[in-house]
Amino acid sequence: MTICKLIENFKNIKIAVIGDLMLDEYVIGKVERISPEAPVPVVKIQKEKFVLGGSANVVNNLSTLGVNVICGGIVGNDINADKLINSFEKNVDTSLILKCDDRPTIIKKRVLAGNQQLLRLDWEEEFHINEKQENKIISNLEKKIKNLDALILSDYDKGLLTPSLSQKIIELCKKNNIIVTVDPKPKNIKNFIGASSITPNKKEAYLAAKKSFQVNIDIIGKELKEKFNFETVLITRSEEGMTLYDENIHNIPTYAKEVYDVTGAGDTVISVFTLAKAAGATWEEAAKIANAAGGVVVAKVGTSTITTDELLETYRNIYYNGEEIC
Repeated sequence: MTICKLIENFKNIKIAVIGDLMLDEYVIGKVERISPEAPVPVVKIQKEKFVLGGSANVVNNLSTLGVNVICGGIVGNDINADKLINSFEKNVDTSLILKCDDRPTIIKKRVLAGNQQLLRLDWEEEFHINEKQENKIISNLEKKIKNLDALILSDYDKGLLTPSLSQKIIELCKKNNIIVTVDPKPKNIKNFIGASSITPNKKEAYLAAKKSFQVNIDIIGKELKEKFNFETVLITRSEEGMTLYDENIHNIPTYAKEVYDVTGAGDTVISVFTLAKAAGATWEEAAKIANAAGGVVVAKVGTSTITTDELLETYRNIYYNGEEIC
């Protein structure tokens, strides 16, 4: 299938994202003096903003590409939960989100002056979901699963994707022939045995395999695939591009001309990688499309998304020397 037909098919795809939802807030100002009360800078606030963070950024990436998205996770029963939920686009179904009284919605607030981050304030509780919450998520997912083309597990190690819940979701997807991809934290790699694919960065891959950084990366990729029964493994490698491990090894060079900020790049990669596969690409084609998407977002400042026009233009420039392909 051509890239043009794949992108045209995006609007027909439905993907669920289950993971650790959070808001990234920014307080931006300038420093002109030190406080007389304590030896700390006084920040004169000029602007405040917030963006969707954690797995909510994965949702945001997909919805920007026109995908019908179902969002799942846990938030507090507070005003920040409403702010997060109301920030999603209209093509996002939030019916898999649980509101709970025993924890706040996760907020990461950064205080910035000029180009300097002065302070970060976190609102979060260390927790693991209980059996009742787990059963509710699975019950709600079972009602949606027949209509899905793929599911993404976005793990920020905040207590949602426990071994029990992760395996129940993966088994439910496999039973219904649904693609399930994972952006895992290395310490939790065992939670995701049997998933279709994982998308760690190079450092995360080494940590997940518990190997020295001197070991050849291809050994790491193949070992992760075999040990944890993944169909494929996609390792992102910064300036070295990315490598896909299926029955073979596919090295995909990076084409990012400028790198301003890698924040959220992993969210974009797993979003586009999964979406392209669900839309009809092979795993290798999906990796190449995700590589193009990653090259776009690292040239933007802050957690970013990509449009279908940007994706098509970048893909055309990389693989077809800018020639018209649609």
